Amino acid sequence: MRPLAPEDPRTIGAYQLLGKLGEGGMGQVYLARSDRGRTVAVKTVQPALAREPEFRRRFAQEITIARRVGGQWTAPVLDADTEAETPWVATGYIAGPTLNQVVSEDYGPLPEQSVLTLASGLLQALRDIHAVGLVHRDLKPANVLITIDGPRVIDFGIARAYDGVTGGGLTRTGSVIGSPGFMSPEQIMGKRLTAASDVFCLGSVLAYAVTGRLPFGTTDSGGHALMYRIVQEEPELGGVPEGQLRELISGCLNKDPDVRSSVAELLEVTGSEPPSGAWLPAEVLAQLGRHAVRLLDSEDPDPLPGTRQPQDTPAPAAPQPA
Repeated sequence: MRPLAPEDPRTIGAYQLLGKLGEGGMGQVYLARSDRGRTVAVKTVQPALAREPEFRRRFAQEITIARRVGGQWTAPVLDADTEAETPWVATGYIAGPTLNQVVSEDYGPLPEQSVLTLASGLLQALRDIHAVGLVHRDLKPANVLITIDGPRVIDFGIARAYDGVTGGGLTRTGSVIGSPGFMSPEQIMGKRLTAASDVFCLGSVLAYAVTGRLPFGTTDSGGHALMYRIVQEEPELGGVPEGQLRELISGCLNKDPDVRSSVAELLEVTGSEPPSGAWLPAEVLAQLGRHAVRLLDSEDPDPLPGTRQPQDTPAPAAPQPA
């Protein structure tokens, strides 16, 4: 988390901002605290998107649907203002690092049993997301948070609003929406996406988690070359252990969405029981503890000169998920 910069707001809706968690194509993401004391993540929409009426319409529609997704394996949507000058959405804050950070920075590839537990949690998250009619569209290690109780998926459904103002998954300059190393063949080709697209992305995520490498290579030779390999070539799974995990990942990475393994079929392999005991290596669990301590130590930032504290005007209570 980074401190708030002078140009950052100090409050959004009923939430006091504590720091900046990150930023991406959609906008900024802040750590915030509600007037009831709950810690949340608030994502704002960049001005160019906010000026698009079609984006606002789809954003409001997707938020309404996303509120219905259960919160056991996802970050629940708690609040939103799709009519604000800068639209925003608040979700429950998950006190844990991303899978990308764990694998690429903190620890390295995870053991096979940890990845099987990871697969079970992510499959249950996808089951809940798909059950309300959403397709995640951007399942990648940066959108998977690691906690003591299992993984959590964030940013579900939001990508479809972004997709809707760009025409068939393409930006106005012709580049494909999504993360090149974690896209399905049908997403790259601009076809209609179904739940099967998320399953393909899941296969890439699991392969990365257990090997530390992308199954179709990196963008070193260019994003278009990587996307070509995803559409035309077989994945490189040499570092994936033989057996259950290799078969599970191979079933996810079938090029044809009609014969690709389904979420229900994959859950029959992994089971749907929550993790019992420590599902992560000791070094990762220690990192989770340090992460939680940093959150507890977070203090309210000093207001900028001339700004008002949230308590100057009582804020309405944040609505709870439907």
